[in-house]
Amino acid sequence: MLVISALLIGAVFGALRAKKRGGNRLDMLQYAAVHMIIFGLAGLAATILVHRLAS
Repeated sequence: MLVISALLIGAVFGALRAKKRGGNRLDMLQYAAVHMIIFGLAGLAATILVHRLAS
């Protein structure tokens, strides 16, 4: 569940960041994709950490 929410937050954050910098639609998609990957990996690491500590 953490991974999915991290992916969505990353996509929104990336798109807003590109829009703030004056990017067009393709820039917003690229920033969203990169931020989704970064936030998704962070969410995956957090999920693994939580599962390791819980057991």
